[in-house]
Amino acid sequence: MGLFDKIRGELVDIIEWLDDSRDTMVYRFPRYQNEIKMGAKLIVRESQTAVFVNEGTIADVFQPGTYTLETQNMPVLSTLKGWKYGFNSPFKAEVYFVSTRQFTELKWGTQNPIMMRDADFGMVRVRAFGGFSARVVDPGKFLKELVGTDGLFKTDEVKEYLRQMIVGRLAGALAHAQVAVLDLAANQEAIAARLAGTLTEELAPSGIAIPKFIIENVSLPPEVEQAMDKRTQMGVLGDLNKYTQFQTANAIENASNNPGGAGDAMGIGLGVGLGQQAAASMYQQQATPPPAPAAAAPAPPVAAPAGPPPLPTAVQWYIAANGQQVGPLDESGLQSQVSGGHLAATTLVWRAGMAEWTPASSVPEIARLLSQGPPPLPPQ
Repeated sequence: MGLFDKIRGELVDIIEWLDDSRDTMVYRFPRYQNEIKMGAKLIVRESQTAVFVNEGTIADVFQPGTYTLETQNMPVLSTLKGWKYGFNSPFKAEVYFVSTRQFTELKWGTQNPIMMRDADFGMVRVRAFGGFSARVVDPGKFLKELVGTDGLFKTDEVKEYLRQMIVGRLAGALAHAQVAVLDLAANQEAIAARLAGTLTEELAPSGIAIPKFIIENVSLPPEVEQAMDKRTQMGVLGDLNKYTQFQTANAIENASNNPGGAGDAMGIGLGVGLGQQAAASMYQQQATPPPAPAAAAPAPPVAAPAGPPPLPTAVQWYIAANGQQVGPLDESGLQSQVSGGHLAATTLVWRAGMAEWTPASSVPEIARLLSQGPPPLPPQ
């Protein structure tokens, strides 16, 4: 092998890039100390663009295709080098392959909640997350603004910058939409499309576009969601008695799933206590006699004819027999209840002036009637 063949072997004949990754945006062809031979083959595949940089200046940009590097195919670089037609000397230039495909699987999310004004809840804090895709639409601007001299530029180096821009524009997009928080789910697609257009416009000087933007979820603080769940439960239950029963059933179910816990015992006691309180209230409404009507204002004194005073009014009694309120009863009515076996020593009785229902044996007036009545019938 002669000296000329040895020098020829050191020159680059084929320039190409086979991307075996999913996150490389820019790849600089490893030229090392070799020079590119005039007449070498340049292969630019679909979803790629080749950018020639000469002494720090972008010289030529090649779209997908196969090229033979000659002066007529490199007008800018040939002008910079001062080549004449037919000049076949090798040259040195940096070759950057820029991937123009759509980079997906990029995620975004709000680290801190966003404040927004809602017609239903007033001032609320919301969080959101989702995904987006990015694509290089102007390789020259992309190299100048973001890549620089980086020989292996990956999505990790730009995704945080894109995420910050997204979060910074999200609050304005939600406010501009003028949609209630409860209606955001139905309008997520329209908001995402509008935000993708805004981001693409702002990223145009950097040579990047956002062809797809997705809002996966917009959520409220946990305490607000819990309050909404309670409100929904109350709407389903309809009244307080059913809600008390529902709470009691939940406490019992939780206790059965975690037996022996002190908190569960408290939950059962609270649920049962609420149920007993509601039941007692209902029973008191049924058993307590209605309040006596208000006494009318006394009439002015009228001269009464001489004679005896009016007979005293008989005392009106009530008894609780077989779970039912019976009355009012005078003394003869009470005697009939004793004779019929409906009024016994343990029967609860009440009259005006008594604070609560009392067993008959504890009331002297009733105890006297019980002693006068016949003994109970012997069992059959």
